[in-house]
Amino acid sequence: MAPPAKQTGFAQLGTGVKLLLLLLMLGVLGAIYYFALHMSLAEEIENEAQRADTLRAQMVEAQNRQQEYLRLTQELAARGPIDDRNKQVLPEQPEIAAFLQDLNRLAELSGLAILLVEPRPEEPAERYIRIPVTLRLRGRYHQLAKFFFNVGKLERVVNMENLHLREPTTAAGDIVLEIGVLATAFRRTGPAGEAPQPTGGAR
Repeated sequence: MAPPAKQTGFAQLGTGVKLLLLLLMLGVLGAIYYFALHMSLAEEIENEAQRADTLRAQMVEAQNRQQEYLRLTQELAARGPIDDRNKQVLPEQPEIAAFLQDLNRLAELSGLAILLVEPRPEEPAERYIRIPVTLRLRGRYHQLAKFFFNVGKLERVVNMENLHLREPTTAAGDIVLEIGVLATAFRRTGPAGEAPQPTGGAR
């Protein structure tokens, strides 16, 4: 009777070989997991982290812009009354009719007689334009003083210049003065125009 044939296979391998094959299989599976799953997940996590950082930076920038917008809005709202007053002090248009009305009203209020009102051509300057008007007035000293005082209280900038006093006369025992004066208003040449410094009791 012939002896049985030797069986070959994994079962016949030695323990050391089996252990080595097991470690090799685990290494292959581990490499497959690392390259197929772990690296992909790690890269995705890193991309999401970068995206989150970008979104946080955008949110901070948006908040800063919103705060700047609110600040500018409040500043513009606060400047509104100032801009309105500046337009009265130094208008963009000549507004000669209103200017002459103010002079006539103040002269009558002061009790003066207006002998001459002569508007003259505008005189451009660097940041504003002069609007001169030649006046000749007659009245008592305190009436003239009251007129100049009231001109100084106008909202619009008005300079009283080139004051000339004529020979005084008497009427009913009072001294009557006749003066010539150049009343000069101003208008701005544009939004950047600056008001000139008033002189001669004007404001």
